[in-house]
Amino acid sequence: MAEAKKTTKTAKKSQIEATPKIKISDDVDDEGPKTAAKAGKRSTKAIKATEERIAKEERKQKTSEKPKIAKKATAQIKPPRSKAERTGKKYREAIKQIDASKTYNLAEAVDLAIKTSTTKFDATVEVHINLLVDPKQADQNVRDSVVMPHGSGKSARIAAFVEGEDVAKAKKAGADISGVEDILAALEKDQIEFDVMVSTPSLMWRLGKYARLLGPRGLMPNPKSGTVTTDLVKAIQEAKAGRVEFRVDPSGIIHLGIGKASFGPQKLLENAQTIISSVRSAKPASVKGVYIKSAYVTSTMGPSIKTEL
Repeated sequence: MAEAKKTTKTAKKSQIEATPKIKISDDVDDEGPKTAAKAGKRSTKAIKATEERIAKEERKQKTSEKPKIAKKATAQIKPPRSKAERTGKKYREAIKQIDASKTYNLAEAVDLAIKTSTTKFDATVEVHINLLVDPKQADQNVRDSVVMPHGSGKSARIAAFVEGEDVAKAKKAGADISGVEDILAALEKDQIEFDVMVSTPSLMWRLGKYARLLGPRGLMPNPKSGTVTTDLVKAIQEAKAGRVEFRVDPSGIIHLGIGKASFGPQKLLENAQTIISSVRSAKPASVKGVYIKSAYVTSTMGPSIKTEL
C-alpha cells in the first residue's frame, strides 16, 4: 500500500515537470495589455513586425524587377530671352532708336550714345574696339597712351614716386601724393589711393617688389605709357589733362572711356578720333591685312551701337 502511494506521487511529480511553464511576455499588443506566450514562441507583436518586414522586402524585389521606363520630358525648354526683354523700361525705349542691322559712322554713333543714355548721373561714353590680334604673342600685345583733347571727365589722383628736390616739383605740378617713404608705406598695407603713378627711372627698382599689386591694376609706371620719365612736370600735367592708357584684353578687345555724356557730340567725337588714330598707329608689324575687326560705342548702362571706323 505504501509503495503504491509512493508510485502515485512520483507519477504526479513527473507529470508536473513535463507540463510546459507559462511565461508572461514583456511586449504589449496593440489590442490589449501583456499577453501570455509559451516559452520558445514569439509574441503577437513580433510576429506582426516580421510579417511586415517580409512583405516590404517582397515589394522592393518586385519593384526592382520591373523594367525602368524613362520619364517623358513634358516641359519644353524655352529659348533664353534677349537682353532687350530682360532689361528695364528705359532701356527698351532707348534701344528702339537703334537699327541693329545698320552700321553707323562714328559721328552718328556718338550722337546716338548720348541720346540713349538712360542713367540719372552723367554717364561715361565708351568705345570698344575688337582687334584681329593675338595678345598671347608679345609682339601683338597692343598698348599705348594718348592725351585726349578734351580730357576724360575724371579727376585723376596722381602719385609721384620721387625723392629729393623732385618732391616739391611734383607737388607744384599737381601731384596728390609725392615722395618715396609715404607711398611705400601705403603699398605695404595694400592701400592704393591714386589713379596714376609717375616715377623717375632711377627709382623703379624699388617698385619691383609691388609689381604683382600694381601691375594687374594698370598702375605700374611704364616708359611706354609716359609714366617713367625724367620730365615729371610734363607727365603729371598730361595725366591731369586726361592722358589715358589703353591695352588689349585677353580677347583682343580695347575698352576705353572717351568722356562724359555732358561733353556733347563734338567733343566726344574729337576724343574718339584721337583714340582711334592712336590705336591704328599702334598696329603690330606682324599683323597683316585687316586689323580692326569691329567697333561699338555705348554709354554706361546704355545699348551698344555698331560703328564703322
